[in-house]
Amino acid sequence: MDDFTFYEFFAGGGMARVGLGPGWRCSFANDLSPKKAAAYRANWGDDDLHVGDVHDLSAAQTPGRADMAWGSFPCQDLSLAGAGAGLEGARSGAFWGFWRLIEALRAEGRAPRTLVLENVCGALTSRGGRDFASIGAALAGAGYRFGALVIDAALFLPQSRPRLFIVGFREAAAAGFAPQTSGPQAPWHPKALVAAWSGMSDEAKRAWVWLSPRPPRANVARLDDVIEDAPAGVRWRSAAQTEDLLALMAPLHRARVAAAAASGERRIGTVYRRMRRDASGVKVQRAEARFDGIAGCLRTPAGGSSRQTLLVIENGVVRSRLLSAREAARLMGLPDDYVLPANYSDAYKLAGDGVAAPVVRFLAEQVLEPALGRPAPARIAG
Repeated sequence: MDDFTFYEFFAGGGMARVGLGPGWRCSFANDLSPKKAAAYRANWGDDDLHVGDVHDLSAAQTPGRADMAWGSFPCQDLSLAGAGAGLEGARSGAFWGFWRLIEALRAEGRAPRTLVLENVCGALTSRGGRDFASIGAALAGAGYRFGALVIDAALFLPQSRPRLFIVGFREAAAAGFAPQTSGPQAPWHPKALVAAWSGMSDEAKRAWVWLSPRPPRANVARLDDVIEDAPAGVRWRSAAQTEDLLALMAPLHRARVAAAAASGERRIGTVYRRMRRDASGVKVQRAEARFDGIAGCLRTPAGGSSRQTLLVIENGVVRSRLLSAREAARLMGLPDDYVLPANYSDAYKLAGDGVAAPVVRFLAEQVLEPALGRPAPARIAG
């Protein structure tokens, strides 16, 4: 069978392209950021890459008719940590630039046969669910049947990273379709997704399908497997700096560190600094640790508190350092030969702002390819 073709919008460093794999051929890629575009070129060349605002693209720039268009549009205005502007915001509103292009392609008879929209789970609740309903109305109005799933990268990688994936199907793509049920099914359809579905228009609900792919086999690497003993680009903190970090912990988290140190085993955990309210209601900075073999979700805002810290405990000694750029890339499922930016902040942001590659492969094998005519494998390797 010939390769499937795809467009990759908001492409970043091409992580969706990594996940789709060699059976898919990119015919057009777009991103606004010159730094991310440089990473894309370093790994894929620039034959298919257009750097610029999605609002300025025209249908004439996209060749042929793609089997799939991928759009990991900006999340800042949809995130629970954002200002709540939703799809009316300057950043997440880039969705409408993407959608204007899809509509232009539809007018020419070239609408992609399938679509994938990826974003944070806050897209389900932003502006009281109106943003999710707007996306559903747009898909249904353009002749797409569609469904949505919440997939946590922790099913495939040692990183907790739940994300929303909205998948649309047109024409013949819907014939073979994908695994589906008559109603919501765990783990793909949490309560927030069901609530968002209930708020959609009747037209959108008629176009809806409950996508229910086969869960992957549990065979996930642990955090220890991706951590380097001598990482490039980061330094170990001094004992005093590590103690300052521990001092930010509430008793529960300090006890976790003490228990790990008392075990006599080598233990690796992660720490995020967050703002919490104390007993009097005053906001204070807290350090929160976990030792379950899974990293917290990689984040991209500027500032040290957004960067994940590692705790490595051996022989009762606690050491700390930042997660390295290569370790962050591994937590996104990128191979070690993937070329990262030389600057640490640029590389970390590239990883934290992307889509986990194994999740993309899972969607391709279990949902997209069956809908496009390639049977799904009997079982997914974890």
